[in-house]
This record gives sequence, structure tokens and C-alpha cells, in this order.
Amino acid sequence: MNLAIHGIGFPKESIPFIQNLIRTLHKQKNNIFLTDRFTKSLKSNQVKLEGCQPLDMREMLVDMDFIISLGGDGTLLDTVSFVGAFETPILGINLGRLGFLATIAKEDTEFAFDALMDNRFSIEDRTLISLVSETPLFNGINYGMNEFTIHKRDTSSMITVHTFIDGEYLNSYWADGLIVATPTGSTGYSLSCGGPLISPLAKNFVLTPVSPHNLNVRPIIVSDDSEISFKIEGRSKKFLISLDSRSTAINSNVRLKVKKEAFVAKLVKFHDYSFFDTLRQKLNWGFDMRN
Repeated sequence: MNLAIHGIGFPKESIPFIQNLIRTLHKQKNNIFLTDRFTKSLKSNQVKLEGCQPLDMREMLVDMDFIISLGGDGTLLDTVSFVGAFETPILGINLGRLGFLATIAKEDTEFAFDALMDNRFSIEDRTLISLVSETPLFNGINYGMNEFTIHKRDTSSMITVHTFIDGEYLNSYWADGLIVATPTGSTGYSLSCGGPLISPLAKNFVLTPVSPHNLNVRPIIVSDDSEISFKIEGRSKKFLISLDSRSTAINSNVRLKVKKEAFVAKLVKFHDYSFFDTLRQKLNWGFDMRN
């Protein structure tokens, strides 16, 4: 198989694991390709790259069977932005801690690749959110898997986000910001702001205000077939917008709209994986210090 590997940095204690992983994949007679960013990280840590080939162009993803994301959830989100419309299946190996998305622990990688070789896995299509604007933003990578966020800048006063669903007025949010999250992103920033958890394959977006001035304002779930548009007001002439971990400042007169992206992120899931098991483990559901 042709396997690409992507990473955006890793702790030094992970170097032996990475070296062993590359050796194991070579022994299984796979062709290993490394993204430029991951290659630079490896070279800076003096990791040997014998037998690995550079993934010189994103167009080469057409020839990849899988792309392996080495890191935490942030690395996997970066992998999604790198893969984009090529829809190469992504396998997330968790070198971090929480890992809602990168679900394969280091100690389980041998099992994972055995299952991969034996075709004992499935592919989950995860909805992406797309930003439409009059001004080109985010260097053309105008999509994300977790959320789109509008936020005030620094310590400035709150902003007002006039929000419309398919052109129909929904609400004016007086708040520090507003999050539009996908089901995948419901376990991220939206959750920390009081948003609901949504099963990853649901066909919804959730709008969650950030520190709303009106306490009776609550998150709302809408169909992911909706187009959500915004008009922003505030004392500052600029505000921040973000797609997952990427953010930029923008003028308040720029019109913005989000909708479901035409393509999806394809995540490799093994047959013993359960989203609900992950929720219980990561959020310590049912855990009681008294027991």
C-alpha cells in the first residue's frame, strides 16, 4: 500500500515510537511518503528517514491508500485541511492526551495496522463546514471539520452577531462570539461554551453563543442543509474569525456565510470503536470519587 504520514510536531519521547512505526510499515512492504512539514519535524529531531519518500505535491494524495495523522486532535484537524477534496482516508494515531478524533493509542498501533491489512475497518464520512465570503480567506482552505467561529478581538467590548438561517432572521447575539459547530466539533469549543453533544454522523450544525449577554439565549441545532449568514456590529472595526485552529482578523463590513462543504473527511474506524465508549472514557461519565 501507499501510505502517507503527516505530523506538525511531537514530543521527543515519541521519537522511538515513530522510528519503530516507520520500520514496521516498511517490513510490511508499504511505500511510505512523508509530508514536507512532518519531514522537517523529523529532521530537526535527527530522526532517520531511510526508505521514506517525500510527498512533494498534494496531488500525490490521489495515489495514497491512507494518510496517517501522528499527533493529537489538532494534528488530525490539520491533516483534514491538508487532504481537502482528495478525500484520502485518514488514520489518527494519538501521541497526545484527550483524543476524540485521533483514537488509536500508541500501544494499539500493531493491532490497528493488522486490522488495516486484513480490511477489518470502516470509513466514517464526517461533515465539513465551508466559509463563503466576498474576500478570499485562509489561503483558499476555507473549510474545517470542527467549527467556524466569530469572536471579538482581544479585550474589546462584546459584539452583536445578526444571524440568518436560509435568509430568515434567527437572532442577534450580544456576546463575545458565536460558534457554528459540526457534529464532530460538538465535543470541542462548542462543548466548553455549553453546547450539546451530537452523534458524529448526525446531519446538523449547532450554533452556540460565547459568553452571551442575555442569559436566556441557548444553543440551537439546525439542519446541515442550511445556509447560515451573518452581519456583525461592534465598537471595533475588526473582529476575528476562525476555522478549527486557523484564525484571521477581518473587517466588520465583510459579509460571511457558512454551509456544508461539498466533500467530506473520511476517517478510518476499526470495528471495536464506539463513539459512546469514547465519550464515557474521555469525559469520565459514571466516575465517582466516592467509589
